[in-house]
Amino acid sequence: MTRQQRLHLGLLAIAALTGLAGCAAPPASQDLAPQFLALMKGSFRSEGIAGVDRLDQDAGQQACSTGQPLPEAVARQVEAEAMATIKPPTDGKYLGDWREGEKLAQNGRGMTWTDKSAAPAANGANCYNCHQITRAEISFGTIGPSLYHYGKLRGVSNPNDPASLAMVQYTWGKMNNAWAYNACSNMPRFGHKALLDQTQLQHVMALLLDPKSPVNAD
Repeated sequence: MTRQQRLHLGLLAIAALTGLAGCAAPPASQDLAPQFLALMKGSFRSEGIAGVDRLDQDAGQQACSTGQPLPEAVARQVEAEAMATIKPPTDGKYLGDWREGEKLAQNGRGMTWTDKSAAPAANGANCYNCHQITRAEISFGTIGPSLYHYGKLRGVSNPNDPASLAMVQYTWGKMNNAWAYNACSNMPRFGHKALLDQTQLQHVMALLLDPKSPVNAD
């Protein structure tokens, strides 16, 4: 069941319990938000590293959880706030080792209640769940676009070339907080939510942009 479906069922349950499902016009969803949050928190318990605090939403998540298209002004605000969270790598290096990036791309572990740690080192990037990355991969998700030849198609023949800097920085930003470019994007906000650390992000960046990576191989 999707988050929106859970929200819808929760709102219906609240309406029924409070007698609001009669002839009167139903209240707006934002009016029921506190009751729904209480209902959700009362229905779940913390288990392992998965705490009930995961139900707490920041302003961007609240805006993206309505199930309705965002008004243009709100979408731009969400994107601006997300963009402000993106910082360049502290060591000035955008690319790591594409071999380590490939391992992360193939790794779907992390952030479940059975995991022993929520630290980024325990997580994978799970890229193949949503994207094709190399031509050799025979099973991959299609929620996101194919990333095969990602760097080649974008003219990044040498990531250290100043002419490639804008695309390198865009990719870094997208990996860190995709909402900066597409409000409410389904892409995990790897850096912003500390799902991956800086070194891991650099490795995945190398997988996408290093000319020697299988992503950019013929």
